Amino acid sequence: MTNDKLDDWLEIGKIVSPQGLSGELRVYPVSDFPERFEVPGKRWLLRSGETEPQPIELLTGRYISNKNLYVIKLAGVENCNQAEALRGCTLMVPASDRPQLGEDEYHVLDLIGLEVFMQASGELVGTVVDIIPAGNDLLEVKLHPSFATDKGQMTNTSAALSTSDKGQITNDKKQKTVLIPFVEAIAPVVDLKSNRIEITPPAGLLEINN
Repeated sequence: MTNDKLDDWLEIGKIVSPQGLSGELRVYPVSDFPERFEVPGKRWLLRSGETEPQPIELLTGRYISNKNLYVIKLAGVENCNQAEALRGCTLMVPASDRPQLGEDEYHVLDLIGLEVFMQASGELVGTVVDIIPAGNDLLEVKLHPSFATDKGQMTNTSAALSTSDKGQITNDKKQKTVLIPFVEAIAPVVDLKSNRIEITPPAGLLEINN
């Protein structure tokens, strides 16, 4: 059951744990915009079990790049116990507060769930399940079973493809995924209305044979 009240809000991150003893919090971001966590000002906090976010003041924030986390300080959260009480809470902003995007920019949340097709053949490759921030963002695509089968099973895959210009295969029995650089040369068509991305991968990008 969806909560209509939350249609007016955008989730920007989830509090995952306290950081240190002074009330700082670790936040896993679902927003592409660093200012959400680094620029002081009002944010909204949705506590577990509640249906309406409450205003809260962001005092400071910094990015921990090797963990893809922000460490933030909220007003009124002074110690580890108070921080611990916020574990699992969601940080929100009003939906009207979406930053204006340039022509070739997209919100991360808009890309997750899009279907990925080969532009030349129209073949369904899979579905975007995550976006991994890197020099160029990487689309993590869960391969469609028929595509994975067509191209050979990923058993004993040597993930020797570098992520700089080729994809990286992850060999996981539960979920076969491939990382695709989100650059115009490889993903020239992003059609949010049709829920699709078309890709023109270079040779080897999606090779999953031994």
